[in-house]
Amino acid sequence: MRTLISTAFISLDGVVDSPGGEEGYRNSGWTFKGVDFVPEAFEIKGREQEEAAAMMMGRTSYEAFSKVWPGMAEFARYKTLPKYVVSTTMTEDDLVDDWGDTTILRSLEEVAELKRTEGGPIIVHGSASLNRDLSDAHLIDRYHLLVFPVLLGAGKRLFSTTDKDAQHLKLVEHEAYSNGLQKNVFDVVH
Repeated sequence: MRTLISTAFISLDGVVDSPGGEEGYRNSGWTFKGVDFVPEAFEIKGREQEEAAAMMMGRTSYEAFSKVWPGMAEFARYKTLPKYVVSTTMTEDDLVDDWGDTTILRSLEEVAELKRTEGGPIIVHGSASLNRDLSDAHLIDRYHLLVFPVLLGAGKRLFSTTDKDAQHLKLVEHEAYSNGLQKNVFDVVH
């Protein structure tokens, strides 16, 4: 059984929308505003690249990342990993040519089937809507969260607001940094 890891830059009030400025709303680019860069706070991002055996994302995140990440040296390892895009609307013609092997999954059932295969961890980047659906379907096994000391109000949320049974988490790694960022790694208690 493969481990599905959700990784996110997240505001203290749960927003994951436009951390680098992609969406263009009022607070876009919030990870680069008002917080000093502390390299050790981002160590987990390098570790994720080394430990991941595959990547998963929704259509919107794929469209954003596939325009930029294939040519970036700091994301070179991701170019070699198999990628899975969960989408009911994408076609093979929508996939880029320079980012390696990419498979389109059409449903959460296909995600569950993929998790039952042999192989290492699958890391989910961005993809707020997909993350909420995966969480509601009990498919996420771990969260890697870099929590930024900012309240944004508007924006896409990482966590579902669905009325459901509680999902308990076990804190397995944490650290606070001099710039106010917090690293929180949680395993989902199944």
